[in-house]
Amino acid sequence: MKSQNSLILAYYLFLILIHHFTTTKASFGVGVGVGGGVVWIGGGNNNNNQNPKSFESPTSKMDSAYSVLQTWKSSITHDPLKILDSWVGSNVCSYKGIFCANPENGIASTTASASVVVAGIDLNHANLKGTFVKELSLLTDMTLLHLNSNRFSGTVPENFKDLVSLQELDLSNNQLSGSFPLVTLYMPSLIYLDIRFNFFSGSLPQELFNKNLDAIFLNNNQFEGEIPTNLGNSPASVINLANNKLSGNIPASFGFMGSKIKEILFLNNQLTGCIPEGVGLFTEMEVLDVSFNSLMGHLPDTLSCLQNIEVLNLAHNQLSGELSDIICSLRSLANLTVAYNFFSGFSQQCSKLNFRNVGFDFSLNCIPGRIMQRPEPECSMIPGGSLSCLRIPTPKPLVCGSMYVSASKNTDSTSQSHSP
Repeated sequence: MKSQNSLILAYYLFLILIHHFTTTKASFGVGVGVGGGVVWIGGGNNNNNQNPKSFESPTSKMDSAYSVLQTWKSSITHDPLKILDSWVGSNVCSYKGIFCANPENGIASTTASASVVVAGIDLNHANLKGTFVKELSLLTDMTLLHLNSNRFSGTVPENFKDLVSLQELDLSNNQLSGSFPLVTLYMPSLIYLDIRFNFFSGSLPQELFNKNLDAIFLNNNQFEGEIPTNLGNSPASVINLANNKLSGNIPASFGFMGSKIKEILFLNNQLTGCIPEGVGLFTEMEVLDVSFNSLMGHLPDTLSCLQNIEVLNLAHNQLSGELSDIICSLRSLANLTVAYNFFSGFSQQCSKLNFRNVGFDFSLNCIPGRIMQRPEPECSMIPGGSLSCLRIPTPKPLVCGSMYVSASKNTDSTSQSHSP
């Protein structure tokens, strides 16, 4: 099984390297998550791929790569799987975890020569213990750096900003610490950022959500403070902020994110206030998880726009009001969890969810006549009763932005197909 996984991984990496070196203006990232068995595919356009070290000859680049990798090898203190035993000799393309390619024809290579460069490093699940060395920044042709599930500690060197071709950076499940690695914001080609399961702390920089990233994984760290107000500016399709110490309100801009966002997780933080007005209005979200926070108030009507939502988790908050048809009629819904809140009832459509094979957990609320609800004394005073969520009355029927845009596109295409 392991050998089969290795072949699959090598195949995907081969495709990545060929794609990078046969593409001139547009760049697309493909990340392989071996541990979870998930292949992430994302996209982004970056035109700033000029390499300040491009004057170096390929031969000098391979000599430099040998020096870089030997320096890094010397900083690694534990290699239980003996991965680095193969890091011997000048042919760095034969090293385990090192991938080379010819930038002229996009052909992957296992032999170092004047026509190839180091195009990627993948040492996922190698269980290496050590630190990063600044010399890694000299591998400026590298498009991916995958190091998840190791034991690297320390911080991310500032001169990693010189990795101008890097599209994917996966440092997840290590022992890295310090503040958010700002150097990642200066990598011009980066579209996939994964630093989850580390010990990063401090606040999130506002610039993060202005960067052209397609995937942002920051979960399971120790980030704190408020989520930057420009969250809604992010063009990412996946954002995971779960299991941190973030506080304050969910930014109002979240309610007006565009259709690119497909999955966003806020779960297990210290967020307060309301679910912002406008959530779902312009998006085509499939997963929204705000569970295990301290959110209050009623749900915005604009949640009815989430016609592509499959998982909606509102559990373990202090939300109140009634669950209406606009929530329980969502056509793509596969799982709705509202447990451990203060909801006082739900509509007839909600009663039919089980017949639609939709998972529906409404336990420990304040719904009369239902089993497994809160004791009556807990329901006598609803948290956030004086909280104003500034709900804006919506027209009936509600016009959803993303649905309107999709309808407009279909109308345009239809009219074009009938044009002479």
